[in-house]
Amino acid sequence: MSFELRKKGDVEYLIIPSFEATGLVRHAFSTRRGGFSVGHCETLNLGFNKGDDRETVLKNYQVFCDAVGIEMENLVASHQVHESEIYVAGKEDRGKGILKKSDITGKDALITRERKVALVTYYADCVPLFFLDPVTPAAGLAHAGWRGTVKKIGMKTVKKMIEVFKTPVEKLLCGIGPCIAGSCYEVDDPVVEKFKNAFEYWEDLVEYKGNGRWLLDLVKANKMQLEDVGVKPENITVSGFCTHCRPDLFYSYRRDKGVTGSLAAVIELK
Repeated sequence: MSFELRKKGDVEYLIIPSFEATGLVRHAFSTRRGGFSVGHCETLNLGFNKGDDRETVLKNYQVFCDAVGIEMENLVASHQVHESEIYVAGKEDRGKGILKKSDITGKDALITRERKVALVTYYADCVPLFFLDPVTPAAGLAHAGWRGTVKKIGMKTVKKMIEVFKTPVEKLLCGIGPCIAGSCYEVDDPVVEKFKNAFEYWEDLVEYKGNGRWLLDLVKANKMQLEDVGVKPENITVSGFCTHCRPDLFYSYRRDKGVTGSLAAVIELK
């Protein structure tokens, strides 16, 4: 099963069928379609640090939130730094990082069990990880680039949910969103060396292309570490989309040589 593309008005976004089936959350992964930005950020840019006009980005958030059914005032975002720190968000955090300055810094994963706290994380090739504990209930998001992946942010987020929320891992639902995938993601020896040190099964994650260049499968690396921590394989949904391959749908930092907009993941307990 993969993510499903939806459209409301001009806004197009992706949802996870297994998450939707629970009736517990509103959630989405944005595309670049349906917003107001122009130039390299055309059109639904949700990043404030991409050289876009702030008021335009806020208008983009409004139409995105309207499409997904989330109140914009409920959004909570952190300053991501490609690390593996996790923040437990509450109602007191609503508006941070979107409508007002955020004091949530250095956190690449957000989790909550409070309703109407809409977590937000940002992407333009890195791996979006969605988490839904349907028992507690609780929800989470994690931003996993190669650095976050090698630091096992996915595994750490699951462990944090178990620690803080008593999440039953055998019931946990996970989603691995659109990211740079397959033959599109080439890395060098130093990156692969870090994966060798982090994963016993590192050879299953890479393919050598010669001249010190490798293809790295970030989707598989994240899926396997989620399984390592006890998530059932049948409870993990992979999006089926590559950001690099689909300029019509997604921004891509690598494809666009760093001059691009930002996609966002959002999840909120109803």
